[in-house]
Amino acid sequence: MSVKSKIKQFIRKKNLNPMNNRKKVGIILFATSIGLFFLFAFRLSYIIGSGEVAGVSLKEKTEELYNGSTVIKAKRGSILDRNGQVIAEDATSYSLYAVLSEDFLGQDKKKLYAQKKDFDAIAAVLDSNTELSKEDALKYLNSGTNEDGSTKFQVEFGSNGKNLTLEQKQNIETALAEQEIEGIYFEDHPDRIYPNGVFASHLIGYTDLANQEDESVGLTGMMGIEKSYNDILSGTDGKIDYQKNVSGNPVPGTVVEESQVQDGQDIVTTLDIRLQTRLESLLDPLVEKYEPKEVTAVLMEAKSGDIVAMSQRPSFNPETKEGLELWRNILVEDKYEPGSTIKIITSAAAIQEGVFNPDETFAYPYGGVVLDDTPGNETIVNDWDKGEKGTLNFRQAISWSSNVGMLELERRMGGQKWQEYLTKFGFGASTNSGLENESLGSIPGDNTVDQAMSAFGQAISVTNFQMMQAFSAFANEGTMIKPQYIREIVDPQTGEKKVTQREEVGTPVSAQAVNDVRTYMVDTVEDPTYGIAYDVYTVPGYHVAAKTGTAQIVDQETGVYYTGATDYLYSVVEMVPAENPEYILYITMKQPNTNYSKVAMAEVANPLMKLAMEIKETDVNTQTAADTTAVESNE
Repeated sequence: MSVKSKIKQFIRKKNLNPMNNRKKVGIILFATSIGLFFLFAFRLSYIIGSGEVAGVSLKEKTEELYNGSTVIKAKRGSILDRNGQVIAEDATSYSLYAVLSEDFLGQDKKKLYAQKKDFDAIAAVLDSNTELSKEDALKYLNSGTNEDGSTKFQVEFGSNGKNLTLEQKQNIETALAEQEIEGIYFEDHPDRIYPNGVFASHLIGYTDLANQEDESVGLTGMMGIEKSYNDILSGTDGKIDYQKNVSGNPVPGTVVEESQVQDGQDIVTTLDIRLQTRLESLLDPLVEKYEPKEVTAVLMEAKSGDIVAMSQRPSFNPETKEGLELWRNILVEDKYEPGSTIKIITSAAAIQEGVFNPDETFAYPYGGVVLDDTPGNETIVNDWDKGEKGTLNFRQAISWSSNVGMLELERRMGGQKWQEYLTKFGFGASTNSGLENESLGSIPGDNTVDQAMSAFGQAISVTNFQMMQAFSAFANEGTMIKPQYIREIVDPQTGEKKVTQREEVGTPVSAQAVNDVRTYMVDTVEDPTYGIAYDVYTVPGYHVAAKTGTAQIVDQETGVYYTGATDYLYSVVEMVPAENPEYILYITMKQPNTNYSKVAMAEVANPLMKLAMEIKETDVNTQTAADTTAVESNE
């Protein structure tokens, strides 16, 4: 049978003809339609019931389409000096960019891009108003052409085209507008300005973007007060909800404030801008002249514990970050052996224990005092002049800074009793400054040699704040006052204030003990025979109570003391007026060059303390006059 015959036979068997075929196709289409109907009905029912499509909420998508929201950024709180002068505040900075694409046109096809013919003029304007040189500006502008000859949409101007002030931005816009030049635009960024430059920088700190990839997150504190009080300064962002029209704009009458913005609170410090500025200006020439590795200086109101000026070197400009190499606040983070300034504490403790007679002399052993004669570990203590001054009494041991005299007082008190006084004076414990990484320092344990050496300021480690706290006892009848740098925290929206109160932190010795020692400290600068700093520290019209210090510096790796000519930590504590101190000043200078002399720190101390007393007198007179006027007006 042929193939054709087989096909005809197959068709006859299956009854395949046009009529039957149409019926079968119709049945299939009908069944398919019914199936699709029930499938769509089931899917629609599921969507209506669940409100989701492919795991995506239809409600949320609808709200996203018709509802909008805007985050209202909280203003970061300002940091102020005690008189309300700005130390740090929020601002906006700007970065430059030039649009080069010839497709960037405005109405009537106005050219809004930077044209090649204007490049030279643009570069000249930027040269006059930014850190960009004309040559660099032209280089950036000409870099807008790709290798294939096409033009980039825009170019930026590197680091010198960033962090521009509002004034710079306005000057550039005005200069270009006068020449009818288009194409230069600005992008704004959240910023923080520090108008005083280097100004207690490690205490105040600085801010940076919390997320370098997303500026909308805002600024966060990176050091000092900015970091330690970041939550207080930051505030809380607000949010506004609204319905959008087809253009994405809010529909009138639909705006709802979901959460109100809470601006950051202002922090009023205890710093006095007049004294702080003067201190900074005095430290710079000191560092240039003597080239020390580090310098610290703290000026504190004696009765309140308020720090009115404090700084350190190295330091930095928190706005430009220039000089930001030392990431430590030396005043609380560094521990060091204080040297002879601790002798006033030794003497006060000895007076309290009844073993100090100011007129009693003590022997200077030939060759010094042997604390440990173990072969290979000998410890022999001498005075700085090796006893050449001759016989001293205990009062003179303070003004002439005798190590041997302090060792005798420590021996009479007993090593353990002396350690108890160190603890009472706050050493080996936090001052609870509120600043990050505060060191505790350390006091000697049971080692008798270390106990003895701590009486003249070695084999003990302290912080600057601990020393200021201990010194405060000498101006407050034996009661220590916690050093403070925050005066009050102010909510700018409500005016509510949280005022920092004077905080007493212990009374290690009696008023008699500290008053006697303060009297003996005057000899340091007024006794021509036994004053180690005679006529060095002076404040016109006032007696000065002072104690100097020269501490050896230990190599942290080897544990061995340096032996260079100026490998010391030099220091001075000064209280004025000596009879009833208004201020306490403490300065340290670490490893200066060989030009160092005993008058070095006085180059800072004398003019700073003179200004402090002048301001104090002026402020008192001003307040007295105001009080008198108020009384007269009431009468």
